[in-house]
Amino acid sequence: MPQYLKIGAALVITTAAAPARRSDILSREETEKLGVVWRGNSSKASSHLLLSSPAAYPADYNWCDMNGTSYCTKMLNQHIPQYCGSCWAHGSVSALGDRIKIKRKGRGPDINLAVQHMLNCGQVGSCHGGTVDGPYQWIYSNPDGIAYDTGNPYMACSAESQEGFCPHGNWECTPMNIARTCSTFPPEGFCAGLDTYPNATISEHGSISGADAMMKEIYHNGPIACGVDANPLRTYTGGIAKGDGEAIDHVISIVGWGTDKSDGKYWIVRNSWGEYWGEMGFFRAAFGSLQLEEQCAWAIPKAFTEANFPCYEDGTNCKASAKQVVV
Repeated sequence: MPQYLKIGAALVITTAAAPARRSDILSREETEKLGVVWRGNSSKASSHLLLSSPAAYPADYNWCDMNGTSYCTKMLNQHIPQYCGSCWAHGSVSALGDRIKIKRKGRGPDINLAVQHMLNCGQVGSCHGGTVDGPYQWIYSNPDGIAYDTGNPYMACSAESQEGFCPHGNWECTPMNIARTCSTFPPEGFCAGLDTYPNATISEHGSISGADAMMKEIYHNGPIACGVDANPLRTYTGGIAKGDGEAIDHVISIVGWGTDKSDGKYWIVRNSWGEYWGEMGFFRAAFGSLQLEEQCAWAIPKAFTEANFPCYEDGTNCKASAKQVVV
């Protein structure tokens, strides 16, 4: 029988031995070989440095439950349809989607961004690892930003993947692998890449570390993406995770913090392993634990599609290199 866990409840962390360590995060040397600036900022005068700290932070502050309203977008699972080490993309994309929802004041349907677009085109990581800083650096440098996932659903594949059906697909950065649609039934039907599609861009990004900087960024602007030592989390079943951690090998998004009477302050963290894991996909970690405060990234939403260019059902008026104007 499944157990339904509530964040904040008194829960027990399993003591089972964790599986052998594996990492979804590239080393600094590998990161820089991809052209990603290690802990880079997009502007010399970072807007983060202009943020003020309140006289006292709230004891509890959670963007997924802000006075009864959630500003968080959907939960993600990086491991289906097959295993893919794309946490670096999921953590960044989910935090950015949340910030867009915050900017919209929670109005309208959620805007969920396409992790698969980043895997196909970003060149800052793959299903075999990526970087904390790379996702926002790529979105910032790409004039069209990142597509919505309704035009490019997550397939858990990248060009080098040999898992599941990945070897049988094409994951190159073509219009078909940025945003697409497919027409009605075969044999007449077809799929087409689109050159007009809903997308989101960012105006700025940066890298921070330390609890004070993290709280300030989350308090003012929303969730952030951070590296974490995931090894202790592989057998986590609930409660407040503790311990210094050994090495960053995973990326998550931090949506806020809370205060426990016995254990003090803890981070509220959204993982990308699905809601079957942990506390409905979340975990809590004590301040200073699991390397969570070593390397984090943030981005400021710029433009995002709320009124689309209306494409036909089969996409023919939006097809790449064949766009027609609707009259």
